[in-house]
Amino acid sequence: MSVRSAGGGGGVPPPPPPATPSDSLWFDGAPLTVRDGRFTDGQGREMVLRGYNVSGETKLEENGGLPFASTADARRSAAALRALGGGNAVRFLLSWAHAEPVRGQVDTAYLAAATEQIRAFLDAGIRVYPDFHQDLFSRYLFGAGSWYTGDGAPKWAAEAGSYPRESCGLCLFWGQNITQNTAVQKAQYDFWHDAHGLQDAFLATAQATMAHLRRNLSAREFAGIAGFDPYNEPYAGGYDPGQTSRAWERDLLWPFYARFRARMDAAGWQDKPAFVEPNLFWNANIPAQRQEGGLLDAGTLGPGYAFDTHFYDQKAISGILMWGKAADGQYAADFAAVRDRSAAAGTAALVSEFGHPLAGAVADKAPTVLKAMYQALDSRLPGAGWWTTPAASGPVLSATQWQWDLYNGRHHELMNGNPGKVLTAGDAWNDEDLSAVRLDDSGYPVLRQDARLLDRLYPGATAGTALAFTYEDRSRDGSTTLTWNPVPASLPNTAELVGTGRYGLLVWRSGDGTAPTELHLPASFPATATTVVSDLGTVYGPPVYTSATPVAVALEPGGTGSRRLLLTDADSGVLHYALVTHGATAPSADLLAGARAELAAWAAARFPATVRPPG
Repeated sequence: MSVRSAGGGGGVPPPPPPATPSDSLWFDGAPLTVRDGRFTDGQGREMVLRGYNVSGETKLEENGGLPFASTADARRSAAALRALGGGNAVRFLLSWAHAEPVRGQVDTAYLAAATEQIRAFLDAGIRVYPDFHQDLFSRYLFGAGSWYTGDGAPKWAAEAGSYPRESCGLCLFWGQNITQNTAVQKAQYDFWHDAHGLQDAFLATAQATMAHLRRNLSAREFAGIAGFDPYNEPYAGGYDPGQTSRAWERDLLWPFYARFRARMDAAGWQDKPAFVEPNLFWNANIPAQRQEGGLLDAGTLGPGYAFDTHFYDQKAISGILMWGKAADGQYAADFAAVRDRSAAAGTAALVSEFGHPLAGAVADKAPTVLKAMYQALDSRLPGAGWWTTPAASGPVLSATQWQWDLYNGRHHELMNGNPGKVLTAGDAWNDEDLSAVRLDDSGYPVLRQDARLLDRLYPGATAGTALAFTYEDRSRDGSTTLTWNPVPASLPNTAELVGTGRYGLLVWRSGDGTAPTELHLPASFPATATTVVSDLGTVYGPPVYTSATPVAVALEPGGTGSRRLLLTDADSGVLHYALVTHGATAPSADLLAGARAELAAWAAARFPATVRPPG
């Protein structure tokens, strides 16, 4: 494969000097690995990735297949994502069409621009996992007058198969093209069978992309790369005679992932996992759409892979199959299936896309749908049963919401290159509108969803094993406060301490390391008004972190002003708990002591020493 630079000249610039995100502490910046079915860092802490997809802008042409028009916009977005959205990770979308616009020629100017935009997030202390994104295979399958468009493969790839004129018939949603548009189906089928050398070309470009990132990021920056998502929402396009969806995963999808894993190794990514997605429809919540899958025949995936899946409530999105709003525990079973499948595969789980439209006929469901999804990411239990059986809570799932697009509502996209169809509204792609952020009239990033929902308390790093976690965000559906997990009346002091405020509760068993447990503190939890009740200490207004302070706060790395709660234990294999709330103002010593006694008794009764968390 030859290499060219669209900007002229040749060669690869030398790597920049090592960069350390501001506000870093001694335990920050370690690479992410998969160990014992969980994400872990270099200190052996169990890690949880939370953040957003950056961004659907990559699916458009207006900024050349990049998430941002400039590195300055990328830095502004990263700062806002950290400070407003509470994220510690992003799924960074890349475009095959722009990485390899001419067959066999990688556009190093595109890769250089993408690298600089990725660096903006790494400098903000945010972990990044790139994703070669596709939807409906390629925009070049669609004509200038089409109702729909796609993204992904280059023009030469779309032209290689002489595919029929695209048509979805009477499709109400763009996703119906996946199974009803013959051009899309045939192109996808060809990719998985490596017809016209499409898969070989893609893998070569992927390796060149990964090698470019490895060369041009410093060692410290490269440590912040969490892994790579090889292919968005894979689907067969069509099955061979007698072939099932499960057999397709076994015989075509999994060998592709094994080939991609080898390319990662060759590019110097040996210690980073591939985030592998199963058949798109394996966990569809409309029974008629569901297909058997989940990489059932791949065996134990091990540290080289993480189980990566998406979840959207297609019933709610349809506007027909789900009337009304989501409720407590709505998605507990759906996300429990993700935990169970990853546990059976012996690896960590990641939900790399989830969300709900914020405009249109079903937008009124978004506050409850998103709350229920976050609830299910935090625990496999509904709020109504959490306090009674918390040991069944399961691991906290890593996830990145779709999506974080600064340009929401401000696009200038010529749909399929048609100057008569300039799209500006929403995400400017197939009538979608899911971005959690936009720019206000002054050009500043602002949230489009309730900050109580998005900027959440969550355990970014647990020094040991997280046994249970819950967060009652009390987010709003219009003027209604949604409280699905109130503190039970059997814990009166704890309930009084929390009051009508938000709270989170983490229970964990300590490990062998010395780095602290970290919980992201929402911006609405000022350190001076945050209460922590833990066996490690009970504090109102935690002090600034030192290694000798068991309950303390510190800035998160990246210089955005976002903060974290640090809980330091000095033991191994011991049960710990920590309630974090901003409910009470200057609580009395008696109230704090009463809450601590209640929680200590509750934890001892609910977590006997032999309990191990379910998968």
